[in-house]
Amino acid sequence: MKKNVHLIAACGVGMASLAGMLKEIGCRVTGSDANVYPPMSTQLERLGIRLSSPYAAGNIPADADLVIVGNAVSRDNPECVEAARRGLATLSMPQAVADYFIDGKESIVVAGTHGKTTTTSLMAWSLYALGEDPSFLVGGVPTNFPVSYRVGGGRHFVVEGDEYDTAYFDKGPKFLHYLPKVVLLTSIEFDHADIYRDLAHLKESFRKLVAIIPPDGLLIACADYPDVLEVAALARCPVVRYSRAGAAAGNAAAPGDGESWAVRVLGEDGGFTRFRTENGAESHEYALRLPGAHNAENATAVVIALRRFGFSDGRIAEALAGFSGVRRRQEVVGEYGGVLVVDDFAHHPTAVRETIAAIRSRFPGRPVTAVFEPRSNTSRRKVFQKEFAEALATADIVVLAGVFGSEKLAPAERMDPREVVAGVVRAGRRAFYIEEVDRIVEHLAGTARPGDIVLVMSNGGFGGIQGKLARALSERRR
Repeated sequence: MKKNVHLIAACGVGMASLAGMLKEIGCRVTGSDANVYPPMSTQLERLGIRLSSPYAAGNIPADADLVIVGNAVSRDNPECVEAARRGLATLSMPQAVADYFIDGKESIVVAGTHGKTTTTSLMAWSLYALGEDPSFLVGGVPTNFPVSYRVGGGRHFVVEGDEYDTAYFDKGPKFLHYLPKVVLLTSIEFDHADIYRDLAHLKESFRKLVAIIPPDGLLIACADYPDVLEVAALARCPVVRYSRAGAAAGNAAAPGDGESWAVRVLGEDGGFTRFRTENGAESHEYALRLPGAHNAENATAVVIALRRFGFSDGRIAEALAGFSGVRRRQEVVGEYGGVLVVDDFAHHPTAVRETIAAIRSRFPGRPVTAVFEPRSNTSRRKVFQKEFAEALATADIVVLAGVFGSEKLAPAERMDPREVVAGVVRAGRRAFYIEEVDRIVEHLAGTARPGDIVLVMSNGGFGGIQGKLARALSERRR
């Protein structure tokens, strides 16, 4: 095993987590990035991992024997050029994870357009709470753990399976490297418009994932998505499906080994979402701290896997009830002057709609102002412009920020925020296009009333709006 490892683009969540894992198994680790930025730079600093910035050939130590390359790094990066000149072994992040940590373990891959981070975190926490000592790697920070990874001694490795491409030298999806034995497939919808031409192109990646699950593996598939069922039909292993009650249960065309579970949300109770899973006459009830039907549905996939691993429903219920969530997934920032501020990572129309519904279910009767930043490679484009208007219109008031990095997209390709706002208004809701973060904060500080909820949605930093809004709302009453 190569021991002196250098990571290019080390401040990404996955790369920084891998750096920590490598150090934990005894490697000497260094890293670099174009800009050193928190929260991962802070995590790496705490771990004693030296970071360099900006990129430069001299950042690679003289005795490095392995270079790991992040997926956003181009082949003309000066450190990639230097690694090639020196003939250093080079791996992508997913391949390094597979080689150093997954090989020899039972890999549980959580894949799908929506819910990967939360479902992966719940799966990892549940196995930990059940005494299985799992390893895991998550594209977020589970609040039950101090960091986004764990190197355990148990037989399970739980990993978030991203369909995004792998590296400049490997344009296939990351999840194909993760040696899947069990796959939880939560959803398939079009996304990542920067690398996939259309839904058919995207589905091809998921077909490849399903095809490499071994015959003695397991596919747990959400039957609420027709494209999931289409892809699952290619599996050589048993398929267990699940769906919201009345949505897709009993679909005769669905593949499987005869097992199909329906999820029925029973309601909110003391800060928990209570739900029931049903398979014919068999049913079990659970409670989850996370709000909304989509979280209950994703939790059902975890329940199915844990039941297949042999755990009793009573122990599974205890594990689920102990899960406290993931940073930036329907995370309550705080209440300021009677206004509740909630932060979420939603950046796809379906995720926006489900997040608004979840917040309404957890806090019934409170008006919701949805503040959305088009920041992901898909949301910045016109591909879902109509769908974003429809999803955002499920809130009471909408504030749409400027398109992040709009200058990098051709006008004909770029989302038009004014058109989205017009669509929300046509749906009967108040909506505002306010391009700059400070002006959004000023607007909300002047209009939000006690009892309101401000739901901030972005898959990036959004200019620190959460903290700025908290301060503005707190100070306005002084």
